[in-house]
Amino acid sequence: MTIIRSIVLFALAALAEIGGAWLIWQAVREGKAWWWAGLGVIALGLYGFVATLQPDANFGRILAAYGGVFVAGSLFWAMALDGFRPDRWDLLGASVCLIGVAVIMFAPRHG
Repeated sequence: MTIIRSIVLFALAALAEIGGAWLIWQAVREGKAWWWAGLGVIALGLYGFVATLQPDANFGRILAAYGGVFVAGSLFWAMALDGFRPDRWDLLGASVCLIGVAVIMFAPRHG
């Protein structure tokens, strides 16, 4: 159950952080209304709170592992919302990152 909880929290964190950054990008770079940026700031703040809900108490480990989720999630977001088509190297890199997440978060630890 802890692994499932962790994965769900990583997905929620990715949604909040990537979504928040995307909303700000839309306001600044794509000329959307200023309140898009405001919603982005709120989403980025929510990301910070979601990360604290992870079962592991080590900030560095959580943030390091989330980096891999962010890489893969960013590519997925770009595909879904911006029509981006990753090439095989993008997909390979994202896969390597997710393997890194699994090693960091779920490897057996003693002590």
